[in-house]
Amino acid sequence: MRGLGLRAAAGLLALLLAVSLAGCTDGGGEGEGELTIGLLLPSRAVPRWEKSDKPLIEKRLKELCPDCTLVYANAENDAASQRQQMNSMITRGVSALILDVVDPKALRSSVRAAQREGIPVVAYDRLAEGPIAGFVSFDGAQVGRLQGQALLEGMGARADGGGVVMVNGDPSSPNAAWYEGGSLAVLRNEVRILKSYNTIGWRTENAHDHMSAAISALGPSRIDGVLAANDSIAAGVIAALKSARVSPLPPVTGQDADLDAVQRIVEGEQYMTVYKPFRLETEAAAAMAVALARGNDVDALVSAQVDSPTTEDVPAVLLDPIAVTRETIGRTLVRDGVYTIDQICTPKLRSACAQAGLTR
Repeated sequence: MRGLGLRAAAGLLALLLAVSLAGCTDGGGEGEGELTIGLLLPSRAVPRWEKSDKPLIEKRLKELCPDCTLVYANAENDAASQRQQMNSMITRGVSALILDVVDPKALRSSVRAAQREGIPVVAYDRLAEGPIAGFVSFDGAQVGRLQGQALLEGMGARADGGGVVMVNGDPSSPNAAWYEGGSLAVLRNEVRILKSYNTIGWRTENAHDHMSAAISALGPSRIDGVLAANDSIAAGVIAALKSARVSPLPPVTGQDADLDAVQRIVEGEQYMTVYKPFRLETEAAAAMAVALARGNDVDALVSAQVDSPTTEDVPAVLLDPIAVTRETIGRTLVRDGVYTIDQICTPKLRSACAQAGLTR
């Protein structure tokens, strides 16, 4: 990856608003009512796709282009299904595609087919292969670094040579290696990586199986920390640790700021998560898709260039993630309106919330 991410959220929003609204009044390309944007998301296993990304993209597209049509499909983590969904949208003649790819290699031919039909493809969150027109994501290496740094902090004195289990993401996702590389850049030479697993489908049950195997092989006393790639994986890890009656629980990382993960952090079961302000990502992707659908360039929208295994110098927006621990939930997730205190602090958690300063 090359180039710097956009550092100022306010600056990004102002830029997107100005450029995107200008694009919607531009007379270039098709009439506004003829534009159709295809949105392809990867799964329902990770809550964010259906709960955050889809509605936020839909809302922003409607604001930028009120007469545009959104066509949506979810691949349920199946590359063959996503390829079929994408080919159907190409046949339908959509104006642009926003693609969160399940498997970049498996979808490469469909990206090429879209290019042949003059349909620009915006790779969303995960870097697709083939001739994509743009890429919008959070800086995955920084996600991994934040996880690694927080894990060392959570381990305390045991961070000096302690034993860590890594439960990584799905190897078919380019982001999994991106996150892992960032975390290893921090953890390497600080701790001992005792076990490392890849979690197919980012599924909680698969992570549970990996952690159970690690506990069986290592014994609970040797596990000083767990690098879990996201919150769904963290849920499986923590369930396995609790089933094995491990106490106290070692620090466990996460990502995506799922509500149940935030509640685990309040309760002291999960040490941290990585908050990615999805609104910024969805707004950038929507603006890029509308501009490309109208035949406009995206130079004013991007801040970086990236190389995929097949394509160099892809225009990109790389956003900054934010580490969240028990002490910072209020000034990050609550302040930004992601969750209210009432949503986080169920009756069971009221005492823990009070200790964390989460009171109205």
